[in-house]
Amino acid sequence: MRAYAVVFVSVLLAELGDKTQLATLLFATDTALSRTGVLAAATAALAVSTAVAVAAGSVLGASLDPPLVRKAASLGFIAIGVWMLVRG
Repeated sequence: MRAYAVVFVSVLLAELGDKTQLATLLFATDTALSRTGVLAAATAALAVSTAVAVAAGSVLGASLDPPLVRKAASLGFIAIGVWMLVRG
């Protein structure tokens, strides 16, 4: 159960304040749209994109060495962080 809590917190923190959340916020300000409809559509979109990520991760996890995938992901996140710092 603890591993799933880590996944939940990680995804929640990663999603806070990102472009997707800001777009959803803007759609929710449109009085012609139902708040429930915006919530349902945004939830469905996140669920589908997460399903794609899980499917791709399952395929990659079965065919690649997990420590290699973790190292590559770590280097990718570090590279993005450095790029954002340099650009900022």
